[in-house]
Amino acid sequence: MHTIELDPTLSQTLAAAREPGLTLIIGNKNYSSWSMRPWVAMTAFAIPFHEVRVLLDQPDTANNIARYSASGRVPVLLAGEITIWDSLAICEYLAEQFPDKHLWPQDVAARALARSVCAEMHAGFASLRTTMPMNVRAHLPGKGRTPDTQADIGRISEIWEECLSRFGHNGFLFGEFSIADAFFAPVVTRFHTYGVVLPPALSAYCERMRNHPAVARWIEEALAETEVAGKHEDETPGDETPGE
Repeated sequence: MHTIELDPTLSQTLAAAREPGLTLIIGNKNYSSWSMRPWVAMTAFAIPFHEVRVLLDQPDTANNIARYSASGRVPVLLAGEITIWDSLAICEYLAEQFPDKHLWPQDVAARALARSVCAEMHAGFASLRTTMPMNVRAHLPGKGRTPDTQADIGRISEIWEECLSRFGHNGFLFGEFSIADAFFAPVVTRFHTYGVVLPPALSAYCERMRNHPAVARWIEEALAETEVAGKHEDETPGDETPGE
């Protein structure tokens, strides 16, 4: 994987991004949960791609993203003349293009459940996203716990318990690592940042996830970033604890 960062030589960067093959446009690894999902999936399944990192919360961020997608958001996947600008759509495209890699579970029932939990993750858990924003470098145990966020944590725990008990014979949600695990990878980082205590089986799942080579690489690179996205840091909860 080759990484490009947008800089003053923008025309060269854009030309490189349209080279043959796949190019994934992402935000900062420390903050961008949406970017993490397809990046982890592509890395886990050894799908070659170029990486272009657009720094968030900069004066030129919106213009830089707009060069790739009118949605104004990352991630964006460029596949020749095809542009896909949604994390779930990107993963579905990859599953179609690389059927031999089995990004989704092969069992019909498992695949249906995997798609369902990914769609729920994609569309839901608004309170968790708001009060426990992704910040891999931070250590904020106990912060961001509202009743709605606790409910989100409870629902995610239910999902993990069902998937692991029914299909997780090899330690991931559906046995082998899949798109479903990639979709919950940012939640694993959030639970680590905010010190969420889980039952032993779910805590062990989070540990396996953090040790998966693709997830571990994202975390390592997030920790190595030095940029600070002010808006994302401003979203980080203060010192309030539940009930206070």
